[in-house]
Amino acid sequence: MASIDLNSDLGESFGPWPMGDDVSMLSIVTSANIACGFHAGDPAGILSVLKAAAERGVAVGAHVGYRDLVGFGRRDMDPSSAELVADTIYQIGALQGLATAAGTRVRYVKPHGALYNTIANDARQAADVIAGIRAVDPALVLMALSGAPIVAQARAAGLTVVCEAFADRAYNADGSLVSRRLPGAVIHDPQAVADRMLRLVTEGRITAIDGSEIALEAQSICIHGDTPAAVAIARTLREALSAEGVALQPFVHG
Repeated sequence: MASIDLNSDLGESFGPWPMGDDVSMLSIVTSANIACGFHAGDPAGILSVLKAAAERGVAVGAHVGYRDLVGFGRRDMDPSSAELVADTIYQIGALQGLATAAGTRVRYVKPHGALYNTIANDARQAADVIAGIRAVDPALVLMALSGAPIVAQARAAGLTVVCEAFADRAYNADGSLVSRRLPGAVIHDPQAVADRMLRLVTEGRITAIDGSEIALEAQSICIHGDTPAAVAIARTLREALSAEGVALQPFVHG
C-alpha cells in the first residue's frame, strides 16, 4: 500500500495576531513544521501548539527561517556563514527546549520561506544550514524541495533527507515553485489540490503551470497553514488519499 506524510507550517501566530487554524490542522496532518520565533511565532504560542501536537501524536519539526519577522521570512537575505550556522542552531535549540516541556521532541528540520527556496540551489547557504543541523543532532532529518540540488548535498553530508511536494503551490517546468508574486502561484481549490496530489502519490508526476509533465520524488506533502482555505484543502486531500487506500503516517517513527 502507498503511504505519504502530510505536513503543515504551524505555530506562526504572534501575540494577539492569529495565523492559521493550528488546532484544526493538527487533526489532519501527520507532521507539523513549528515556527521557531525568527520569521513568526512567540514562545507561549509555540509551546501551546507543541502541546497540541504531542496530544495528537503529530511529529514535530523545526521550521527555521531568516531573522525576518516583518517580512514573514519571505524576503531574500544573505547572512554570513557564521550567522546562518548559529541562527540555525539557535532556532532548533529553542524549539527543542519548548518541545521537551510539551512532552515531545524535534524530529526533523524544514527551513522556511526564502531560506528554503535559497538553499534549494545556493550551495553555500545550504552548507551552513546543514552544518547547523549536524552541530545540534546529525540524526535530525532535513525536509527539502524535491529535485533540488540540496537533496544530494545534504545526503552527501550524512543527513537523512525527506523530499516534499507542495499541495497548494504551482510548479515551474524545472520543478521549482512558481513565485508567489506571479498569478496562479497558489492553488485555492481543495478538489484541484486533492486530484493533483493523488496523482503525484500514485504516479509520481505532476502538471507544471505551463502544462508540461514533471516527475517528483515525494515522501511528504505540504499544505500551507496560512492560506484561507488551508483546513478545507487539508481535509479534502486527506479524505481523497484515504479513499484510494493511501496510508497517512509521519515519515519519522518512534
